[in-house]
Amino acid sequence: MIRNRLKQIWAEDRPAINGWLSIGNPFVAEIMAAQGYDSICIDAQHGALDYSMVLPMFQAMRASGVVPLARVPWREPGIVMKVLDAGAYGVICPMINTPEQAAEFAGYVRYPPAGQRSFGPTRASYAAGSDYAAEANDEILAFAMVETAEAMRNLDAIVATPGIDGIYVGPADLTLSLTDGRLAPGFDREEQEIVEALHRIVAACKTAGKRAVLHCGTPEYAARAIGWGYDMVTVSGDTRLLAGAARASVSRFRALTGEQVGKSAAEKGGS
Repeated sequence: MIRNRLKQIWAEDRPAINGWLSIGNPFVAEIMAAQGYDSICIDAQHGALDYSMVLPMFQAMRASGVVPLARVPWREPGIVMKVLDAGAYGVICPMINTPEQAAEFAGYVRYPPAGQRSFGPTRASYAAGSDYAAEANDEILAFAMVETAEAMRNLDAIVATPGIDGIYVGPADLTLSLTDGRLAPGFDREEQEIVEALHRIVAACKTAGKRAVLHCGTPEYAARAIGWGYDMVTVSGDTRLLAGAARASVSRFRALTGEQVGKSAAEKGGS
């Protein structure tokens, strides 16, 4: 089986950068995967896509060698197993609030005797190479999302759950939950109470020997997170990057043509 490059990166004590796909289109996936990310996650929870797009998006990403990940909509065995059969090398599961839920999710990711994953790697057996059945349990990553006040109360137990490889932090939902809606959701938090929670998650992961991953909005904040001890960061995503680049291009055009029109009018007025 082809090795999970994220594990190799971490074994070399290097941080990883993850890309994010919310647009259900293989060409978008192919473009993003060619930009130098270590891994790319397809968002089947909030993304504008469903499973019929997940498999062809994984196919489009394959040539780049990027590690394919997927965030599933919920802690449901059918979709967890289907994204794995499609070729995911890691699964991110939202709203893990208790160690029992973490154990349940981890069991969906592993074949027996470590879990209860059903065997049928339709695409993965070709995309991941030979000996998939024997090696998948060691190569596939299971990330539990910590994004609620309840999860924070159970953090140490969730992190210590066998089969959970790391914690993926959703800062938007975490902010909403920890502040009872007092603060608006969003990335790159500066509020002391949220920053302290982010540090606590890193500490818990380090103690348990697990990986800590944070979803960020900007490279600058992502670099800070790596300095705090996070092992991987997601920096923005396809929709935000597309919107940001388009907005910057249009704004620049407006500024340039506005200046030119202004100068032309002044010149005409002075003639």
